[in-house]
Amino acid sequence: MEIQDLMPLIIIAVILIAVAILFTFIPVMLWISALAAGVKVGIFTLIGMRLRRVVPNRVINPLIKAHKAGLDVTTNQLESHYLAGGNVDRVVNALIAAHRANIELPFERGAAIDLAGRDVLEAVQMSVNPKVIETPFIAGIAMDGIEVKAKARITVRANIDRLVGGAGEETVIARVGEGVVSTIGSSEAHTKVLENPDSISHNVLNRGLDAGTAFEILSIDIADVDIGKNIGAILQTDQAEADKNIAQAKAEERRAMAVAQEQEMVARVQEMRAKVVEAEADVPLALAEALRSGNLGVMDYMNYRNIDADTDMRDSLGKLSENHDDNDQN
Repeated sequence: MEIQDLMPLIIIAVILIAVAILFTFIPVMLWISALAAGVKVGIFTLIGMRLRRVVPNRVINPLIKAHKAGLDVTTNQLESHYLAGGNVDRVVNALIAAHRANIELPFERGAAIDLAGRDVLEAVQMSVNPKVIETPFIAGIAMDGIEVKAKARITVRANIDRLVGGAGEETVIARVGEGVVSTIGSSEAHTKVLENPDSISHNVLNRGLDAGTAFEILSIDIADVDIGKNIGAILQTDQAEADKNIAQAKAEERRAMAVAQEQEMVARVQEMRAKVVEAEADVPLALAEALRSGNLGVMDYMNYRNIDADTDMRDSLGKLSENHDDNDQN
């Protein structure tokens, strides 16, 4: 087969390849859909999106949706938001919801809210349908020492103007908790809190706790109030226990000092007894020296021995009498 015979086939193959590349690189069906919806998008605009690595359907489909909803949004706005890393479809849905609810939300503000990391569609929905935030049990102590636990339900509405830079739910819950604790703590008795739990909500609501937050507090309702521990009695008990321990420690210290002093006196008695024994040991030596020097006669020495023997005998008789009395008593 000659080349001239293959030329028609080659031409057909080149045309098919060119058409495949065209439909692959250029979203012709998306372009036709935009024209059918009345959105004027040039074919070269779609080619430029491909060159800028923008997925065309991520921009054109939200553009069609916005055009059908009557919003004045351009392709450049949506494409720039996509290139900035935003969610184009969510922003357009939020704009449509705000437009239907007569809420003023320009595209620039919606894009800024989305790029700030907040769900702009949820914010618009919360502006229309307020959200209820339920706090955990918040414990406070009244002036009479009784612990009171309260659970609050906070009804908030999103503040579109403060979504960028405004504090979140955690700040609102913390501020409400601080207000509940302060209100309970300023009550003279826990019974007053139980009688009028709405006083907590009124006091907290009048403080303007939504300042600087992304929400507007509509109402604060006390859902439940419980009685906790008697903190005052527990503190008094702990203080009494601490005082008792201190008194016991001081008494133990005094007892230890008395025992030490007693032991010291025993040691001193033993010391004095040792001195007596030492002095008694010198008596025979003194007697011998007196006999040798003639200062003491033999009869004087014998009289001394008789007196000593008589004294020993009397001591022995006294001990026998004491033992006899003890046996009679037993």
